[in-house]
Amino acid sequence: MLGGCEANYMIISASMLAADFSQLDRELKRVQLGGAQWLHLDIIDGAFAPNITFGVPVVKSIRKKSSLYFDLHLMIQRPMDYLEVFAEAGADCITFHLESEGDPAEIIDRIRSLGKKVGIAISPGTPAEKLFPYTGQIDLALVMSVEPGFGGQKFLDGSLQKIRALRKAAPGLMVSVDGGINAETAPQAREAGANVLVAGSYVFGAEDVEAAVYSLKCTSAAR
Repeated sequence: MLGGCEANYMIISASMLAADFSQLDRELKRVQLGGAQWLHLDIIDGAFAPNITFGVPVVKSIRKKSSLYFDLHLMIQRPMDYLEVFAEAGADCITFHLESEGDPAEIIDRIRSLGKKVGIAISPGTPAEKLFPYTGQIDLALVMSVEPGFGGQKFLDGSLQKIRALRKAAPGLMVSVDGGINAETAPQAREAGANVLVAGSYVFGAEDVEAAVYSLKCTSAAR
């Protein structure tokens, strides 16, 4: 068991998009035993972003296999139409995009009525300030540090300023960052104010998942 850096407690949310879907049971166990606290589930509909991932049946089936916190990220055009089914499938927190269709306030209220935590995500082209009116109504703000759609993209440095702006505007809010997270970018995101790091290939692709998770929490930024 690796130790240290307890003072800088971070949540690592392992992005299932990078998992080996032919061995999901094994993959889920690996990331949980390796120290990831959350499982990040990207639901992409092919309309909001140029990819199609998985839906309700997959979420429901892995809920039976994992006790991790399910961090559900809806990259879909009409999130209001799918909130109830994903809540029933086992989501713990449901995050929708500010750029998607629908009134954000109504979507927030609907997620709350289903007994789930609420997050709002913003894509790289959306300023952090667009989220400010909602920071008092949500549990999590998700900054996309790559363009929505596919894993394995390079971290966009402009995301750091958005994280700083959100942390200053809402000191108690959970701020998550998703895309291009590894041992080099994680400390930059942490120092900017993120306290949830979404990592896909860096975690699922590691031979030693525990060491990979530890490095996300504990490496120092290059000076």
